[in-house]
Amino acid sequence: MARNVEIKAKIGGIEALIPIIASLAETGPFNILQHDTFFNCPLGKLKLRAFSASSGELIFYQRPELNGPKVSLYQISPTTEPDSLRDTLALAYGILGTVRKQRTLYLLGKTRIHLDRVDGLGDFLELEVVLEDLQTITYGESIALDLMAKIGVLPNQLIPTSYLELLHKS
Repeated sequence: MARNVEIKAKIGGIEALIPIIASLAETGPFNILQHDTFFNCPLGKLKLRAFSASSGELIFYQRPELNGPKVSLYQISPTTEPDSLRDTLALAYGILGTVRKQRTLYLLGKTRIHLDRVDGLGDFLELEVVLEDLQTITYGESIALDLMAKIGVLPNQLIPTSYLELLHKS
């Protein structure tokens, strides 16, 4: 499975971070509407991410719930029929919940910088440092921590859980 080191942080507002992130990023912004449907899955998290009626991704991932940088193992399978796939997975596994968000994506090397406006929750920053096979977790953590400092994210802003869990708690 692919690996990345990631952090998620609650932020006061996307607009304040756009100039900082734009000055760091190599490409972006890319604005993406996402509708994630989570399914019951005993071995990790399974979600179908729909971008449109003809574009989506089935994503399986395993990630510990930690506040700081954490390793995520994941597998992504593209689909051109997200609605049909959602219906099939709902019948087979049952739906845990859904998350709708508007994501602004920037890229810096192998790092994906997300500014997310999540329906019902507010604004968040996510960093995903994609690791090559020979790169260590420590390497990815150092990139994430360096970017956090440059962007101005404080440790007390970090959150350990997914948006779905945050929605269930609210």
